[in-house]
Amino acid sequence: QVKLVESGGGLVQAGGSLRLSCVASGRTFSNYAMGWFRQAPGKEREFVLGISRSGGSTSYADSVKGRFTISRDSAKNTVYLQMNSLKPEDTAVYYCAATFGAATVVPRQYNYWGQGTQVTVSS
Repeated sequence: QVKLVESGGGLVQAGGSLRLSCVASGRTFSNYAMGWFRQAPGKEREFVLGISRSGGSTSYADSVKGRFTISRDSAKNTVYLQMNSLKPEDTAVYYCAATFGAATVVPRQYNYWGQGTQVTVSS
């Protein structure tokens, strides 16, 4: 089993920045590719960013390209989501997820999920 705990969410004004962290425990972190998803009220959970086991490749949703960055630190068992130039439409609960496969855009292909952290962007 893998336990994932997100942190770093909060309230920020449009144009501001936040850095989310996801700390993994319980199994070997480097065995998993990681993804960030978000879910706004009344909407489906959507893929935001993904990163490979080694950190050598990443993928981005078009809506966050040029604004968000994903990274991982194996020594700290942590994956990060740096969010810049935030917009009100970025408001959602953000989840990190781990998969023994590839970091795809499909939620059901992930094996473990964190509890989520709220990000609210005001205009």
